[in-house]
Amino acid sequence: MYSLVAFDAYGTLFDVYSMTQLAETLFPGHGEPLSLMWRDRQIEYTRLISLSDPTPTGSRHYLPFWDVTVLSLRYCCKRMKLELTAEREKKLMDQYAKLQAFKDALPVLEVIKSKAIPTAILSNGSSQMLDTVVQSNGLGPFLDKIVSVEPARIFKTAPQAYQLLCTSFGVSAENILFVSSNAWDALAAAWFGLDVFWVNRQGHPFEEIGPKPKYSGSSLTDLLKVI
Repeated sequence: MYSLVAFDAYGTLFDVYSMTQLAETLFPGHGEPLSLMWRDRQIEYTRLISLSDPTPTGSRHYLPFWDVTVLSLRYCCKRMKLELTAEREKKLMDQYAKLQAFKDALPVLEVIKSKAIPTAILSNGSSQMLDTVVQSNGLGPFLDKIVSVEPARIFKTAPQAYQLLCTSFGVSAENILFVSSNAWDALAAAWFGLDVFWVNRQGHPFEEIGPKPKYSGSSLTDLLKVI
């Protein structure tokens, strides 16, 4: 049995593309393309920040994930030639703060908690962002700790980010099962030394580099087969 089951947040527990409906309302005909580009640019900015100064004490270019998310939105709207007024930006960011959890998130966390296995989130998100989205979806009672990369001042996939789980719980990497729907995140966690469950909701192929995840499934519910 694992000493800890840790979850990525955005894309794994919370649906980052649940923004599409609001984006479509604000920018008719552009909701889905905007949501997709926004997510891609957000991740691209985290990588740019981390890779440009990958020091043990964190990147001097570090920005809180909330700021990265806002700046990514602004870039995408400029690129798509969409008028992002202050009011529209606030509506989108207010919605982002309370993203919808996937329907399987709460039931799976409840089962794991009933087995007395400690649970956590490890996320690029800032502490305030994560607290808000967790509480708005009622997941708080089923998570022992929310771990943000903020103290490391560097984003996943940097090893310092995954080390935060070991440090926060006082357990070794081989005793942690890490759960992510992002293949790049699952791969980096495996490279770090964590056992990984990849939630492949879209039926995509895994990355062509690095080791395949130890476990995978099409939903979080499949995770219960290996706990």
